[in-house]
Amino acid sequence: MKTINHTTNPLREIVLTGDRPTGPLHLGHYVGSLLNRVALQETHQQFVMIADLQALTDYYDKPDTVHHAVRQILVDYLAVGIDPCMTTIFIQSGIPEIAELTVLYLNLVTINRLRRNPTVKTEMQQKGAEEHVSAGFLTYPVNQAADITCVKATLVPVGEDQLPMIEQMNEIVRDFNRIYHTTVLREAKPLIARTSRLPGIDGKAKMSKSLNNAIYLSDDADTVAAKVKAMYTDPNHLRVSDPGQVAGNTVFTYLDAFDPDHKEVAELKEHYQRGGLGDMMLKKRLTDVLNTILTPIRERRALFMKDLEAIMAIAHEGTQRTREVAQSTMYEVREAMKLLY
Repeated sequence: MKTINHTTNPLREIVLTGDRPTGPLHLGHYVGSLLNRVALQETHQQFVMIADLQALTDYYDKPDTVHHAVRQILVDYLAVGIDPCMTTIFIQSGIPEIAELTVLYLNLVTINRLRRNPTVKTEMQQKGAEEHVSAGFLTYPVNQAADITCVKATLVPVGEDQLPMIEQMNEIVRDFNRIYHTTVLREAKPLIARTSRLPGIDGKAKMSKSLNNAIYLSDDADTVAAKVKAMYTDPNHLRVSDPGQVAGNTVFTYLDAFDPDHKEVAELKEHYQRGGLGDMMLKKRLTDVLNTILTPIRERRALFMKDLEAIMAIAHEGTQRTREVAQSTMYEVREAMKLLY
């Protein structure tokens, strides 16, 4: 394993991104964020956070799940090509300055403003928790603001559903700089993912562990084949000769996302729509495409899993480096707020 030798380029824009460790990473993560991180590390100063404290807003009573998922996510990061020599990977709970910033920022946000955040409102409705939401969950946007500002990130890759979080973070930054007559904190811009959210294999809008509709980066070839075989297509396409619908057909959505031969996929769509093309043939093609992508990832995962101590050393070193940055930010914040005694 290579030695970490970070060099900070002040001309590079700082990016913060990350995941909540609630389970293994899947193809939705791969196409939606992981590939982008591999590209961004070539051009930006990138921090990738494993948000274990934020995971506890939902999994507060399942610490073992979060603890185990941290290691699995680390392995997934390395297996897809996130290079710790180019990207700083850190664990959120190892940066106490984030918690301190969160407490200070809470004074700048009203409860009503938190409840109006569209992202929070939607997640509360999805979880059926409008009347029993925890304070930790409600203040999630404030904690996220602390994550971003502690490393002074100015670019945050997000899906469109997360735009209200960035908006609220920038409100906090503006209020802080105005109230304390400083320019310590920086606003951040969202970087919208090029690929729209990948649906689950059941055709539902979101691939997730809780819905049991995901293909994981750690799935073996047979598991991938079985999941693709069960994938939602066109329920009215009963015979090979029947014309089929492409819109809403999950197999075609995945072929669009993963098959490198776009011309042939377009021809398959036309054939399917006029009839004469069976679902099983399409699913066989998709299985081959996915396993071609996942096989080298599986092989690298197997190697990294043999030395989890070395994997955790990468996270510890990245966390220490991030903490040095966060401590510098915290000093400036304390100075602006007259908290240096």
